[in-house]
Amino acid sequence: MHKLLTDSPGEKMLLLGNEAIARGAIEAGVAFATTYPGTPSSEISLNLFQISNESDLYFEYSTNEKVALEVAAAAANSGVRTFCMMKHVGMNVAADPLMTLAYVGVKAGLVILTADDPFMFSSQNEQDNRYYGKLSGVPILEPSSVEEAREMTIAAFELSEQLGEPVILRTTTRINHSSAFVALGTIQPRNTKGDFTKDPFNLVAVPAVSRRLHVRLLENWAKARSIAETSVFNFIEGEGSWGIVCSGVSYNYVSDAIHELGIQNKTRILRLGLTHPTPPGRVKDFLTGCEKVLVVEEGEPFLEETVMAFAQKAGLTVPIAGKDKTLFSRLYEFDPTMVRQVIATYFGVDDTPSQVPDLSDIPEIPQRPPNLCAGCSHRATYYAVKKAAEGMETIFPTDIGCYTLGFLPPLSMGDFVICMGSSVSTSCGFSKATGKQVIGFIGDSTFFHSGLTGLVNAVYNNHNFTLVILDNGTTAMTGHQPHPGVDMANFNRSGYGRVSIEAVVRAIGVEHVSIIKPYKVKKSIEAVKAAIEHKGVSVVISQEMCTLYARSLKKLNVRAFQVTDKCKNHRDCINEIGCPAFFLEGERVQIDPNACVGCAVCAQICPENAITPVKDKKAG
Repeated sequence: MHKLLTDSPGEKMLLLGNEAIARGAIEAGVAFATTYPGTPSSEISLNLFQISNESDLYFEYSTNEKVALEVAAAAANSGVRTFCMMKHVGMNVAADPLMTLAYVGVKAGLVILTADDPFMFSSQNEQDNRYYGKLSGVPILEPSSVEEAREMTIAAFELSEQLGEPVILRTTTRINHSSAFVALGTIQPRNTKGDFTKDPFNLVAVPAVSRRLHVRLLENWAKARSIAETSVFNFIEGEGSWGIVCSGVSYNYVSDAIHELGIQNKTRILRLGLTHPTPPGRVKDFLTGCEKVLVVEEGEPFLEETVMAFAQKAGLTVPIAGKDKTLFSRLYEFDPTMVRQVIATYFGVDDTPSQVPDLSDIPEIPQRPPNLCAGCSHRATYYAVKKAAEGMETIFPTDIGCYTLGFLPPLSMGDFVICMGSSVSTSCGFSKATGKQVIGFIGDSTFFHSGLTGLVNAVYNNHNFTLVILDNGTTAMTGHQPHPGVDMANFNRSGYGRVSIEAVVRAIGVEHVSIIKPYKVKKSIEAVKAAIEHKGVSVVISQEMCTLYARSLKKLNVRAFQVTDKCKNHRDCINEIGCPAFFLEGERVQIDPNACVGCAVCAQICPENAITPVKDKKAG
């Protein structure tokens, strides 16, 4: 039995933040869950996917976040409690249905989780998704701890049903990926079958209907603001005339800092957990007793601007600060030391920082940039494309996935990326605007997510570029989740369809389509050359299973290679492909047999044929 199905109320269990959220959803009686995987939210989806194997929970990996929210909206309007999960940039994709779903509302609880990523540990930006709550008029809950993440997930479903609106549960990486002991609650029974009542004059968002629905949304927003005034997630603690307003993980840093600085008797905290709508009455009451206030929040000055507006409207002249060159930055994550130092500076408190140990006698740690795995088929594909395009003026738009790392030397195969699916559409623009040879790269999961529409556009407008679809048989970067082109038998699941990328590409109207096996280097180069020479849109589908995924399925036949005495030290293997299985021993190139997976790409490009299989030793 999956550990999150343990029905032992009161038992304490060590859980990752994402596991606590998944447990909260189970306790809330969630019956329907949709997602497109994305770090730092991926483990929530993984746990619910696993639980769906052992229960009547319906779970699906949707093709993208827009689809996930639309599927979820239908389920919630059929009276089924529904959970829709995504990372912060996924909310951009889901924003279209979100804005009107707020008008239409829901019949059963619908919680939309957005996992924000301050410091961009695994993201292309660090946007603050609290503004989506403000933009849509949807309430936002923000947990400050792993335990509270479980509690707020349950409360979010209840609030959604109380208002008849979706509710946003906004987390950050530090909450998602921290671990703590969590007291388990009671698992509510799931209602897995709903019914839809036709009501087109309230559910079909044409202008005449939406005008009335907007009135309803504003009424619900006012109701939510009233709820926020008494919410247990919005509380004041401490005594004194110095005020600190905070939310999320920052609350923990503030609590620690106040005790470390010894200012407990001088400082009050307003911790906001239901951050939107922000409760004006509670904020004004808090400000009235303060001589100065500091707002501590990661990301944008969301609460700071709101608190300032409330103060101005109430005629309060208390100084309020937060984001400032001398205080908090809008950049990156906070940490306990930073928060303590800023609090000390703002309130004029002596702060004796911890003594920094002298590390002058310790060698500098060498940089270790992220790299494609040993034997990664993307590396082989990039090498083939690079050789096929030698001597040409080229532009390489790329996309979001493991293969984005191809932009690093020595491959240097990535010139432009902004979001999921953009490689295809920007290839259209670059080809028309520059006339240069454009070769775009997109992964299999990303192609299904948002590459299809760009390719339709390319065929329709007769653009001239080559698109390389890197089909490694999984959604690799976020943890090997399935997508529409995956064989679900690998997950011991039946009843699924399987969409052929080749068939889709040909159906769209692409005339030149070729499939390569990238470990066959010479044939791959020839096929890419032919695709480049084609006038119009050409597509190369590079098929080879992700080595980590293949290993997990026990489908990877590992055989290590070695560098023999024939080596003349040209170092093409290092300088051309940079596989991490290579290392230098003195001035000689060697292969780590425990890292090598036996793809044999290096052996095919070595000018002396100096790389051969290890005959008497298996790797791994």
